[in-house]
Amino acid sequence: MTNEEVKYGLAGVLADDTAISKVMPEINSLTYRGYKVQDLATQCRFEEVAYLIWNGKLPTEAQLGAFNEVEKKERGVSDDLLDVMAKFNKKAHPMDTLRTAVSFLDQEDDTTEDSSPEGLMEKSIRMYARIPEIVAADFRLRNGKEPIPPKKDLAFSENFFHMCFGKVPAPEIIKCFDISMTLYAEHSFNASTFTARTIASSTSDIYSAVTGAIGSLKGPLHGGANEAVMHMLKEVGSPENAKEWMLDALATKKKIMGFGHRVYRSGDSRVPTMTDAYKKMVDVIGTDEAKNYWEMSRILDETMVAEKGIYPNLDFPAGPAYYLMGFEIPMFTPIFVVSRITGWTAHVMEQLANNKLIRPLSNYTGPAQRDVTPIGARE
Repeated sequence: MTNEEVKYGLAGVLADDTAISKVMPEINSLTYRGYKVQDLATQCRFEEVAYLIWNGKLPTEAQLGAFNEVEKKERGVSDDLLDVMAKFNKKAHPMDTLRTAVSFLDQEDDTTEDSSPEGLMEKSIRMYARIPEIVAADFRLRNGKEPIPPKKDLAFSENFFHMCFGKVPAPEIIKCFDISMTLYAEHSFNASTFTARTIASSTSDIYSAVTGAIGSLKGPLHGGANEAVMHMLKEVGSPENAKEWMLDALATKKKIMGFGHRVYRSGDSRVPTMTDAYKKMVDVIGTDEAKNYWEMSRILDETMVAEKGIYPNLDFPAGPAYYLMGFEIPMFTPIFVVSRITGWTAHVMEQLANNKLIRPLSNYTGPAQRDVTPIGARE
């Protein structure tokens, strides 16, 4: 095998079939089950999109009502899990907490080994319902506060804010968050999804697949990028510094987060929708801080496009949007999981419906075959 035959990073490799999502180059748009994601984000609640990703079709009002009732019944993690979380190392990254907590959900579930379609769906909805509470509880515990239990009369996004802050914010903030949930929900064979499918292909359980996916998503080249964007904006400091900062970063070949995408060539189709929601939220918040972050983002975006023709990806508007909602920076990637649990579990179910063990080849570059020298004769 020659180096030319190796597809490093599996770039361009078709690994399997999927009916869940696709970036359609002819319209430069990410689609879920054939629907443009920007249309879903603006016209549907996240609960509808979760139903679509798992079931292949948008729900009727009756179907959505029944689906939401099942999710609400699954809300509420055990006191045992909350007690364990209270003892976790507060200096560890929240993704470490989340990864361990999902493993704990596995320990508590007597149906872990049930990989029937019905069993997989039940566990998918269970994680969809309980991961938001885990993320919110960790957020509060790290700040010396007691976790707030979920409210079953609140919709998905409203309930998450309630569990984090004890209140539901303005509709524009909820809308911005809900849109981000839809936009982050699924993205074909990315690193974390492929990790989940690889684990599932060994016929391990769905909790193990999700735990592995969380580990993959933690990386700053994947899910951690939205955190890096916010750190970058804090380094820029003010709108007045933004253009000069970007020009200097380009000149010195500094790593600039939130721009470019391995799949999109003409700009990330999710960005305009998220940016519009971010701007509407900024207008409602109305503080100087919110206006400054918006203006910094705008100038950095314009400068990068003008200088390099490279467009922002979803992490670029999502990072400051989450920050202005009141979430701490290390919480951004766990929030990603609150959304992406839908896509991951859909892929696990799809993998197991027509499973083949994922076992690629490798191009060996080590020493040629050699004999073992007795230890006394080695140099």
